[in-house]
Amino acid sequence: MNANYKECIQACLSCLEACNVCYHACLKEDEKMAKCIELDRECAEICSFAVNAMQRTSIFAKQICALCAEICDACGTECKSHDHQHCQDCAEACFRCAEECRKMSA
Repeated sequence: MNANYKECIQACLSCLEACNVCYHACLKEDEKMAKCIELDRECAEICSFAVNAMQRTSIFAKQICALCAEICDACGTECKSHDHQHCQDCAEACFRCAEECRKMSA
């Protein structure tokens, strides 16, 4: 594994966890949380995929990280629009992950 991936992998893992927590908590909220739930799942999946790509030093890691940044930004923006603490925590993790992924994809 490329040592340069360490920060990005950590950011992706933190984002994956925050998205899963947010997803689970939003399931207990009302129907207006449907978009948040959908983006939490998308974001968690791409973060997991990005971590795996970086760990195996995939030739596509940069492109995967670029897509991960895009999805993290979308999820972060949606989560930030909700007042729940789990959504705010998720937004913060998403934006941090997007920043690290953009660095990796550059």
